[in-house]
Amino acid sequence: MGRVTGAALAGMLGTADSSQPAYRWLFETLRSLIANGRILHGAVLPSEREAVARLGLSRTTVSRAYAELRESGYASSRQGSGTIAQIPGGPVAGGAEPLPLGGFGPMPGSTALDLTCAAPNAPTGMLEEFQTALEQLPRYAATMGYYPLGIEPLRLALADYYTRKGLPTGPDQIIVTSGALSSVAAAGRAVMARGQSVLAESPTYPNSLLALKAHGARTAAVPIGPEGSDMDQIASALRTVSPSMMLCLPDFHNPVGTLLDDARRERWAAELDRSGTIGIIDETCAELWLDAEPEVLPMAAFSKNLITVGSASKSHWGGLRLGWLRTPRHLSGALARSRMSMDLGAPVLEQLVLAQLLNSGATLAQSTRDSLRDNRDWMIAELQRLLPEWKPNRPAGGLSLWCQLPQPRSSALARQLRSVLLAPGSTFAVEGHGLEHYLRLPFAQERADLEQALPAIAEAWHKVAA
Repeated sequence: MGRVTGAALAGMLGTADSSQPAYRWLFETLRSLIANGRILHGAVLPSEREAVARLGLSRTTVSRAYAELRESGYASSRQGSGTIAQIPGGPVAGGAEPLPLGGFGPMPGSTALDLTCAAPNAPTGMLEEFQTALEQLPRYAATMGYYPLGIEPLRLALADYYTRKGLPTGPDQIIVTSGALSSVAAAGRAVMARGQSVLAESPTYPNSLLALKAHGARTAAVPIGPEGSDMDQIASALRTVSPSMMLCLPDFHNPVGTLLDDARRERWAAELDRSGTIGIIDETCAELWLDAEPEVLPMAAFSKNLITVGSASKSHWGGLRLGWLRTPRHLSGALARSRMSMDLGAPVLEQLVLAQLLNSGATLAQSTRDSLRDNRDWMIAELQRLLPEWKPNRPAGGLSLWCQLPQPRSSALARQLRSVLLAPGSTFAVEGHGLEHYLRLPFAQERADLEQALPAIAEAWHKVAA
């Protein structure tokens, strides 16, 4: 159980809001810190005496704020332990991205650390964003609530987002979905008949392939190297396979982590146009830069035949469950009909939240970006210390390392571990096998979890590689 010192709490609280009673400000700020994960479930808050001394508040103010926390379910008191922060009802188990792990996935009630998922927690301030959005909800509550293509404020915000990035876009070209996978599935239904081929780089994000396979697509693979997409091989595969669609991940490729420059984006778009193939451009990781903001155009700027898929899950929070399509105008009707065949729209409240975030200019929260960068660098250093024979990449963005192993034992390592869940390299192979020399290691988790996981991984590796 962790303990929050008075000095640490003073730094997190910031300046008091003089427009409301001091106890109310302290209570609401503490509740927000707990709800947003800045103060972890189970952490011991400073004693009232310590809080009074460090915060410069009266004993009555601190006592009343702590009492409000307990009454609202955000704290409890234990004899001899003091006041303990808590999430009402306790943290919910799970919440990770569902990878097709072939039997390696988490079991109900498992206490294993889940490193099959690469996604950050909700950033600080998400609770307040929902509270603000609630003030706008009555306008929509007066209607039936069906917005199959998305509410107007969010479609406008997304159109402005692409226009600012150098891709002129109107709100009529935006279709809001319930996530990137829904977007991929809708695109597949719109432009691809059952039994037609989709080309994808291998490795790739497996759930996108599953979404297309569910529509009856046949898959074909082209390899991607450690330096990124190979345009000559892609051109050759397009000529050989003649696919209807191709999955393209030019922005911090998941899992390889590479970023394409404008020259290769333009070449790729031209090869797709030449072969008559519709490209699905997955930009889920586009805002996850860690070192410097990339000076590249969206790939759809180089062709009018590319469908762009975006998502709030990685850049904002997976709990929003929102994605979108940026469509070429000549495909917008087909994509809209396809999207409406799946469901009748995403939740309105979450759309209002995302519109607020986009209009404020917020993509990835700076605190999240800093944490991810620190975790990436720490994990690379720890791997060099614990497993010097491994060769992790150093991606300029994204949420995970792509590690080359000295032996093809990725699946054996995942089976050996009990305290940590891993996705072996074969999970990301287009054909579902191979890539045993590789392992994806997410660094988006809390540092404390990663500090437990890496020694366990190293111990298990020494057993399977012996």
